[in-house]
Amino acid sequence: MRIVKQLAVFLENQPGALLRVTEDLAKNSINILALAVSDTVDHAVVRLVVDEPKKATHLLGEAGVLVVENDLVEVNVANDPGQLTRICKTLETIGSNIEYAYGSAPKDGNSLIYLRIKDAESVLEKLKNEDF
Repeated sequence: MRIVKQLAVFLENQPGALLRVTEDLAKNSINILALAVSDTVDHAVVRLVVDEPKKATHLLGEAGVLVVENDLVEVNVANDPGQLTRICKTLETIGSNIEYAYGSAPKDGNSLIYLRIKDAESVLEKLKNEDF
């Protein structure tokens, strides 16, 4: 488990907007590790975990894209049924709420789950005592 930076990128909800962001990242050798997209009436929020968040934030900012950084808790768990339930139960026990979450399944057979939780550093310390 660790704290990672998430980039919340705000884009117009129109064809090609996500393409331009992903092209810029790819041209600059920035790898997208996890992605979640949600839409509103006229904008989309693209949440990204990338391998070089500072470089990506600078690059996208120079391109006129609004980027907001947040801390996420990254939890590496077996890709088995019930793992998210274990995490949710643990967080409920310590009184922490998941604002949102998304995941990724790497090649090693485990899943990476990204959690937006207030006071991520404190929660991370409490989760380290658990078997994740």
